[in-house]
Amino acid sequence: MTIFLALARAAQQEPSSGLDLASLLADPRPLIRAALLAFGGLPLAWGLSRWIRAYVAARYNAQRGLIFGKLVFWPLALIIAVSVLRELGFSLAPLLGAAGILGVALGFASQTSVSNVISGFFLLGEEPFKVGDDIQVGDVEGIVLTIDMLSVKIRTFDNRMVRIPNETLVKSQFTNVTHFPIRRVDMPVCVAYKEDLARVRQVLLDVAHDNPNVLMEPEPQVFFQGFGPSSMDFKFAVWARQESFITVKNAIAEQVRSRFDAEGIEMPFPHVSLYAGSKTAPIPVRVQKEDEP
Repeated sequence: MTIFLALARAAQQEPSSGLDLASLLADPRPLIRAALLAFGGLPLAWGLSRWIRAYVAARYNAQRGLIFGKLVFWPLALIIAVSVLRELGFSLAPLLGAAGILGVALGFASQTSVSNVISGFFLLGEEPFKVGDDIQVGDVEGIVLTIDMLSVKIRTFDNRMVRIPNETLVKSQFTNVTHFPIRRVDMPVCVAYKEDLARVRQVLLDVAHDNPNVLMEPEPQVFFQGFGPSSMDFKFAVWARQESFITVKNAIAEQVRSRFDAEGIEMPFPHVSLYAGSKTAPIPVRVQKEDEP
């Protein structure tokens, strides 16, 4: 109600002049100028924004090009719209006054949106990720589709679109999986206690050297993780380019299994051994038929 009263007072103080058809018919020059501004200025603004978008995208990235294109087009479109209204005889002072009052009211009502807009500028300035990157936020992981002023939209690997507010990304921790050009593939490997550690390590390194997609710099590594309940545990770490990560991850697992089978290296499954001790007799085991009492 307060906003409508303010609009009424503004209109009483300086009434806006509407479209005077008689004056325009008597002197059509303002109408021609307005038409030239509308039909010539808007395409020019659109073309300029497209050029700025393409230039910035080629120099930096597509997302910055999109943002700069919008920052050029919309202010120019607003200037053209105001100029067209003035040529047609509209007085904008009452509207501007009412817009200021309305803006204050909307500012209090849209604090979350303003926070997201400010956070969007932080994300654009810091640029922790870009369109096309694979990011993980909490339990959501996917490819970045757009970085807008209010939110970031990502496409998950099962083809769902997830919208994440910019404020959430600024305040919370997230992971950019594809930020660097190379990535490490970590594969756990378990072998039986009877196997020789040095031989197992050498076989794993041979598997890495035989795979053409595995990088030799940084070099592959085999880490001994510890003695498990029924196996000796290793971590086999090899490096691959981002575009070859999935291929290397699948191929390494198949090659390790195939090479272990060829070398006779046992990969045990969890089992339990019963041992009575060296000073006691073995645990007696008796097989009883179903019809025995």
